[in-house]
Amino acid sequence: MSQREVNAIAGRLSLRKPQTDSLQALSRAIEASPLVLKHERDSAELADVLKVLQGQFGTLKDFERDFPSLCFALATGVGKTRLMGAFISYLYVAHGIKHFFVLAPNLTIYDKLIGDFTPNTPKYVFKGIAEFAAYPPEIITGDNYEERAQALGDLLSPVTINIFNIAKITSEVRGGKAPRIKRLSEYIGQSYFDYLAGLPDLVLLMDESHRYRATAGLRAINDLKPVLGLELTATPFVETTKGPVPFKNVVMEYPLARAMDDGFVKEPAVVTQRNFDAKALPPEELERVKLRDGVRMHEATKVELKTFARSNGVKEVKPFMLVIARDTTHASALLAELQSDQFFAGRYRNKVIQVDSSKSGAEEEEMVRKLLAVESVDEPTEIVIHVNMLKEGWDVTNLYTIVPLRAANARTLVEQSIGRGLRLPYGKRTGVDAVDRLSIIAHDRFQEIIDDANKADSPIRLKTFLLDAPEDGDGPPQSVTVAPSLSQALGLTDGVSQVGDVAGGTQKPLPGATAPVSMFATERERQAAAVVMEVLGTYEARPEQAPTRQALLNTELQARIAEAVREKLPPAQADLALAEAPAAELDLQAVVRRTVEAVVQKTIDIPRIVVTPKGEVRSGYKPFALDVSGWHLQPKDRSLVGQNLGNREQFTLSAQSGGTQRRLEDYVVHALIDYDDIDYNTQASLLYDLAGQVVAHLRSYLKDEEEVRNVLDLDRQAIARNVYAQMHAHFEESASEGYTVDVRRGFTTLRAPTYTVGAGQVVRDYRETPEDLGRIKQMVFGGFSRCLYPLQKFDSDTERKFAVLLERDADKWLKPAKGQFQMFYKLGAEQPEYVPDFVAETAHHVLMVETKASKDMESAEVKAKAQAGALWCKHATGHTLSVGGKPWKYLLVSHEQVTADKTLNDFLRFEVVVG
Repeated sequence: MSQREVNAIAGRLSLRKPQTDSLQALSRAIEASPLVLKHERDSAELADVLKVLQGQFGTLKDFERDFPSLCFALATGVGKTRLMGAFISYLYVAHGIKHFFVLAPNLTIYDKLIGDFTPNTPKYVFKGIAEFAAYPPEIITGDNYEERAQALGDLLSPVTINIFNIAKITSEVRGGKAPRIKRLSEYIGQSYFDYLAGLPDLVLLMDESHRYRATAGLRAINDLKPVLGLELTATPFVETTKGPVPFKNVVMEYPLARAMDDGFVKEPAVVTQRNFDAKALPPEELERVKLRDGVRMHEATKVELKTFARSNGVKEVKPFMLVIARDTTHASALLAELQSDQFFAGRYRNKVIQVDSSKSGAEEEEMVRKLLAVESVDEPTEIVIHVNMLKEGWDVTNLYTIVPLRAANARTLVEQSIGRGLRLPYGKRTGVDAVDRLSIIAHDRFQEIIDDANKADSPIRLKTFLLDAPEDGDGPPQSVTVAPSLSQALGLTDGVSQVGDVAGGTQKPLPGATAPVSMFATERERQAAAVVMEVLGTYEARPEQAPTRQALLNTELQARIAEAVREKLPPAQADLALAEAPAAELDLQAVVRRTVEAVVQKTIDIPRIVVTPKGEVRSGYKPFALDVSGWHLQPKDRSLVGQNLGNREQFTLSAQSGGTQRRLEDYVVHALIDYDDIDYNTQASLLYDLAGQVVAHLRSYLKDEEEVRNVLDLDRQAIARNVYAQMHAHFEESASEGYTVDVRRGFTTLRAPTYTVGAGQVVRDYRETPEDLGRIKQMVFGGFSRCLYPLQKFDSDTERKFAVLLERDADKWLKPAKGQFQMFYKLGAEQPEYVPDFVAETAHHVLMVETKASKDMESAEVKAKAQAGALWCKHATGHTLSVGGKPWKYLLVSHEQVTADKTLNDFLRFEVVVG
């Protein structure tokens, strides 16, 4: 298996596990049968390939094409387009394949694919692939292939990717002529279709491959004569009058239920009104109720998303609501209703678009433009009406509410509805229900959908696992505690580390760990060294006597240490059972000297710094103008109740009163003072000012005071959360006499970190690249000579590579354990602990280093950590320079910069400095 190439590409493209597993499946198939990539195979060879691959993949029954074709069935939202980029990168890098044909089932997906394969676009699929940095793949499309055919021999790009809509190949034109792609081109002496079919290394990638099973599509694809087909779909079956017929060529399956469990998609939920009787209403009124309740969910979600963005310092997500109409006539009627003055007083006029086949020409272009821009917070669209144009290929992350108004059975309704809204805006679940949930408004089908989701064969609940054969040594994970190298050199620990079965608690040596050799020969010396370390620990809190560990080398101070040790050290005793005499007298001064020298050599001074205000301290929130843009909360007359289809948990959008207040502003103020850090006595004026802004905004669009009171009463908590999140940006603290940097400890004892290590893992040489980079977090590495711990874990291969540089260029280094710095950073309303990736000491500096992927360098969290780290280094430098030590520097380094040709000094240019 070309595991090195698979690992490299998975790392560069930041593939998720199901994507990496798919890439490994492709690599495994080619390794098992190299004939997979052979041009012009005969039928016997094709049968041989099938037989070999059937032994590799238990789900593979037939290729169903005239060439090897493998289907990767991945749930919507997992990232099939990025996987196509990974397939192309791997086939080029590992096997030299240079020609690819990407097939789209419709114009929506066709346009999206062209965008995603074009450099310098937000979702560019080859970002991070070095082989395509200078000359990215040449993109030839169904719109420009005639023009590009003139320059086929002059292309500088190493790889050519053809992107076509299936209609370009299969459609016939008037007069019985063949499609243009099959007509003779004077520039290449044959049709472009024949040119493609004659290529010796054409690989076909089929997006939404269930759309190419019709006779015409199947025949056209076979005529292209690719060496290999790669199919991607979330629905690996063909609908027939007798029911769905499963694909026979599936080699990788990752269904929706697993994507939900792994947190790669939103949690779908079905919503209705509490105690609602749909049969009691005529169809028109039921439709109207569902639309209005959909807007209620939409507006509540909008406020929650704004609150989350402000609280966590992340980009704001603008949600929208999708309405599924019966047909184009129904869609037009809905458009008129939703934009009318009667629907929430015209609030959604010019904020609704209709997407269906009824548009053409300029209207169609404008519709598509608005549709593609619906994720932008600057685009006004909040409601999208569609019939069936959005079934596939519309990859948005901000769809949060779906109102299906088309008749369908429960399963079809759910499957067709949720597919477009599963993608997560932040790439992973946040733990906030409103941010992670997709709501389907289904008053008339609520119980039916719940019952279907609970069935054993429901796609929401159904899970399929294919287990690999067990390997020798497989077992439960292990817990590893790693003592610093200093403790082991002094003989204070029995081994490099202790590991235990996490489930059973058994202890045994970690395989591959090197047993330590103590610098002291006798047990009495080791006993004394332990007491020396205990006494040295008391000097941590005496920075006036020992501002650094170097001060411990002073002979007078060592004499005082020896005296303290002598008082604590128990007397030596003979072993009466063996009738031995006491051991020779201990040279305590020598033990102290050697222990102190080892401490200085095998540690890095990390001071404990506290910044404290001087004089009178004042803190509170400054007045500011609330950002209420996008707030359109609506009155409620009945609670909405919903149930998550995955975990079956229920939730309520309540319409229960929390008690009537005399003044409208009191609803907001009373909710705000529930927060512990808001003092009513000192902040009352500000709180009523902010509450007044909320009331004024609600009055600007609600029709009367009763509606304003209704919203304030029933949505007071959501309003308070949003106001509170905005208040944090305006918090101030001042001290009348400024601040003082207090160094409580000149140095601190190195902590012993505890890791969880995967079953069967052994200590690996840090210089060797692991074969399976996807499991690097489960591995433990050793073989260090300058690291202050004998073993280390790395979160990425970039960290391992940086450790190689540190072993070469640093005097000593470590990956600090949690709690070593007790340093915190501010992220929204939270103040998490910051643990930097590395600390390294050189001849001239002490470096605090953070390595990050380039895509994360501008994130709010990384910037907040850098601010905290750089400020800590500034304060630490002030202390260390005053006592003859080295300055600290904070370095923020992108993964791409960590290469073997650099020295540690080359990274000094990435220093982050604060004023």
